[in-house]
Amino acid sequence: MAALGYEFLRQTLKLSAFSIERPALLKPVTRVEQADTFLAIPKHVAPATDDPLAHILFALKHEGTNLQILAEALPKIDPASLIAELRRAPTGTYTRAACYLWEQFTGKQLTDLPEIAGPTVEIFNPDKYITGPSQRDTRWRVAFNGLGTIKYCATVERTPYLQEAIKSDILGRAKTFIDTLGKGMTDRALAWAYLHETESSFAIEREAPSEDKARLFVMLLHQAHERRAMSEDRLVELQNSIVTNPYDKAASFRSNQNWLRGPMRGAAGITYLPPPPEIVSSLMEELMTFANKPPKEVDPIVTASIASFGFVYIHPFMDGNGRLARFLFHQALCQSGKLEKGLLLPVSVAMKRNEEEYLSVLRQYSRPARDQWSVRWIDEEQYDLKFNGNLSIYKYWDATKCVEFGYKMAEQALEVELRNETEFLERYDKVIKEVDQRFDVRGSTLSSLVRMCLDNDNILSNNRRKQFVGRVPEDAFDFIEQCAKEASISQNTGIEDDDILIKSTNNY
Repeated sequence: MAALGYEFLRQTLKLSAFSIERPALLKPVTRVEQADTFLAIPKHVAPATDDPLAHILFALKHEGTNLQILAEALPKIDPASLIAELRRAPTGTYTRAACYLWEQFTGKQLTDLPEIAGPTVEIFNPDKYITGPSQRDTRWRVAFNGLGTIKYCATVERTPYLQEAIKSDILGRAKTFIDTLGKGMTDRALAWAYLHETESSFAIEREAPSEDKARLFVMLLHQAHERRAMSEDRLVELQNSIVTNPYDKAASFRSNQNWLRGPMRGAAGITYLPPPPEIVSSLMEELMTFANKPPKEVDPIVTASIASFGFVYIHPFMDGNGRLARFLFHQALCQSGKLEKGLLLPVSVAMKRNEEEYLSVLRQYSRPARDQWSVRWIDEEQYDLKFNGNLSIYKYWDATKCVEFGYKMAEQALEVELRNETEFLERYDKVIKEVDQRFDVRGSTLSSLVRMCLDNDNILSNNRRKQFVGRVPEDAFDFIEQCAKEASISQNTGIEDDDILIKSTNNY
């Protein structure tokens, strides 16, 4: 079936923009219908000609706003065609939007225009997209309301999942959860969160942090609560604080091309090439502005996801980008004012547990971006790199899957990771208290045994028992198991501690 709208433009104008996830296709239907993999268009709705402008106006009306394609396609449109269309329908919603975007993307101005009229049209339909504050252009009676600016903008569709995730108020629930804990338990749970967030963030990079690296990253995470604006100097400072190799410490955003590589040899091993160094500073300036002044009407997890994934796609440093990207996720949540008392959602722990999905989300952008480069292997770590695409692929990107993933990880960080650890600590405290009342066991030994038991489904293996023979009374092993099982039952059923103690005493 014939492609229409954005996919037609991409193919016929030979654009480097990414392929459309659900392209508009001419189908034997009577009305526009959304299928899983395409948008079915009846013949009477489809553009009557192969004129690119007709397909642009069709796309804006039926497919939404794809700035990546529009930024590359509109400059190819003859301005006379736009003016003629404008004269035909001076109040046309999509014509005015196309004219406004043509001027923005070309840096030129259309002249000899009819009187522009009609209600203000928003570039992004708020019913279809998560939008930012409107920036009105009186010349065209158009309002730009993207998540960013016309120079750099992420797009987030209002998918059913995101609608429900936003309503679920994860950050509000996190605050309520922390408020239910006593100070001692809060401090212990957060200490665990900071430590394991550090370990997982390094593990995602296939690193096991040294004690010094771990300490530095924990210190970095604590800085997420500091109200300091992002700037090049600030990010350089942060990068220097987590990179221990002096040769990898940055003095500014990168001035060289970098890349990510996988296990394959030669050019095939290059899996992603971030934007050329000459546009890194301008992209980062836009991203930092967005992160420093996030739209108040947008949920912080949306802005956190855009800031984090946007940073890793730009890759402004030669090293440390992944860890800094995940730090920016935390900072966006902390700066929102919705996480207090040093609260940290261990999203990297959740990401590590869902690493394949994390990599899949990254690849949805990195793979088509990699296709825009020709790479020729010269020698180890030496490549001839040539960018063949349009720089708009780095300026305008679909962040929908990234934001959905951000919500999934925030939800899991709260409801699985943080709650599970808190419940573990509660069971641990109960078992320690009961065993300590009955047996005289060295504190460090008892702590190790209880943790081993709880981590092994409330069972102390024969190997563990042999390991501690001579240091622990024989009947203490069974008592630890019994207490661990009953602590788990009480947590699941709400049985009071006194009932557990009575049962345990009766059994021994």
